[in-house]
Amino acid sequence: MASTVTEEPSKDSASSRPGYGQLLRTRGAWTFLLPGFAARQPFAMLTISIVLLVQHTTGSYGAAGAAAAVTGVSMAVFAPYSGRLADRHGQRAVLIPGVLVHAVSGLTLTALALAHAPLWALFVAAVPTGASVPQVGPMVRARWGVKLQGSPLMSTAAAFESVTDELTFVVGPLLATALCTAVDPAAGLVTEATLTLVGGLLFAAQRSTQPAVTGGGHARVRHASALRIPGVRVLIVTFLGIGSVFGGMQVSLAAFTESIGSPGLNGVLYGTFAAGNMLAGLVCGAIVWKVSPQRRLLVGYAALALAASGLWAAHSVLVLAALGLLVGMCIAPALITGYTLVESLVPAGARTEAFTWLTGAVALGQAAAVTVAGQLEDRLWGGAGFLAPMGGTLLALITLMALRSRLETRAAGRTVARGVGHRVPVAVD
Repeated sequence: MASTVTEEPSKDSASSRPGYGQLLRTRGAWTFLLPGFAARQPFAMLTISIVLLVQHTTGSYGAAGAAAAVTGVSMAVFAPYSGRLADRHGQRAVLIPGVLVHAVSGLTLTALALAHAPLWALFVAAVPTGASVPQVGPMVRARWGVKLQGSPLMSTAAAFESVTDELTFVVGPLLATALCTAVDPAAGLVTEATLTLVGGLLFAAQRSTQPAVTGGGHARVRHASALRIPGVRVLIVTFLGIGSVFGGMQVSLAAFTESIGSPGLNGVLYGTFAAGNMLAGLVCGAIVWKVSPQRRLLVGYAALALAASGLWAAHSVLVLAALGLLVGMCIAPALITGYTLVESLVPAGARTEAFTWLTGAVALGQAAAVTVAGQLEDRLWGGAGFLAPMGGTLLALITLMALRSRLETRAAGRTVARGVGHRVPVAVD
């Protein structure tokens, strides 16, 4: 009874080249894409909104960064449980109370900051704010999985989600910064909470595309934790490394542009990095891959580690922009392929949880890299913060190479789809 591929793509895709136009013509796709985009947009506004508000009220970037890091760690810890509950009880049952809690806790954090509450009080409010961040990206990917089960369009959907995420993380921080600087320091968080509530409720209202909740005699098998699958644990490590790139780039680019007396270039350099990611995501979606996703991940991740290893040596804006573009172009293929592997490694009843584990890993890697890069910038030389993404990606690459056999699909009596299409958000910015 669960819907599979829509009739038109499923019959034509075997003989025609999968593309974005064909993907977007999938029956019912727009009913969850539009509200899904609105609901995930605030995700990219949260960190920068907290930093700008808390820095304004405390005068300390250290306090602002700490409050934002608590939010990020809380999200990383609780996101997988949100995904597991969505798999077991349905997305709507988890999303509605989640967005209500997030809106209330976000507004509480705003009020405490404006009241100049002590830092520990901000930390207390930051925990539920992060824990209740709605995992809309993984939920969208799970809905694509229902719509495109067994279709070559799945890899196209993965690339489409990659581009959507990057667009979110370009628009979100710019919107939050404009609101906090031109309207009021609290405007960013207030808008984030409002958009989360409205967008989340609209997304939850789309019941027809929600993945069916499995039950019956096979409930125990289908509801097993995705974390018990060895391949998922390997992917978590690789996504931690990807998160270290996002976190290290944020801090180090800001420090670099400040050191040369042109802080306004920070947005340009980070935009170049994000543009590389979007460009690579578009290209990945236009290619019909004949190489296995396991091999693509190994090659792509090696390229990412190599590109990230050169950032610390850049001493000019042009060189750093070129390297940032290259690093961004290496991130999207690794992310897309990682999410592609989820389809073949994880049973359908645990995929939302698996996606949230990977999303949480990116957020956790980002939070760790922000902290490490900041310390390196303060204690060593300008640009030392770029050592964080280099170290994070190299360690993850070593782990990936050593445990690559865990990513091979085991034929164990269930049919798996080749070439999946889900990519989650990075949350990260």
